[in-house]
Amino acid sequence: MSAPLAPDFTLHATGGQTVTLSALRGRKLVIYFYPKDNTPGCTNETRDFGALQGEFAAAGCTILGISRDSLKSHENFKAKLELPFELASDPEETACEAFGVMKLKNMYGKQVRGIERSTFLIDAEGTIAREWRGVKVPGHAEEVLAAARAL
Repeated sequence: MSAPLAPDFTLHATGGQTVTLSALRGRKLVIYFYPKDNTPGCTNETRDFGALQGEFAAAGCTILGISRDSLKSHENFKAKLELPFELASDPEETACEAFGVMKLKNMYGKQVRGIERSTFLIDAEGTIAREWRGVKVPGHAEEVLAAARAL
């Protein structure tokens, strides 16, 4: 049985770009879904991916971060962290739903619907090679890099 093809989507991203997943075939891709710009866990995760971007590039891998935040929020977050990769805005939850990362979570005793921190490694043919769900941030970017190098 072959690995599933990553679901296609088109989203607006930082730097005035539009990202269509199928247009990125031919390169390995890391897509990480995170709950919210400028929150501690998301800041650490994004900073970790940013710090390793050169090593991901050397492994032939592009990085894309996705959350439901606005493009304006993403542009500010990207500038603040001096990110070397783009962040895509998914306010309609198109990619979030396609990848199944929307979950009911408990926040301060209330059920809220939000993004479960998840990462997908997609190979050059556009299939999902690995996925991580319910990600814990410490050491995660390094683990994804090791998997990207092994692809």
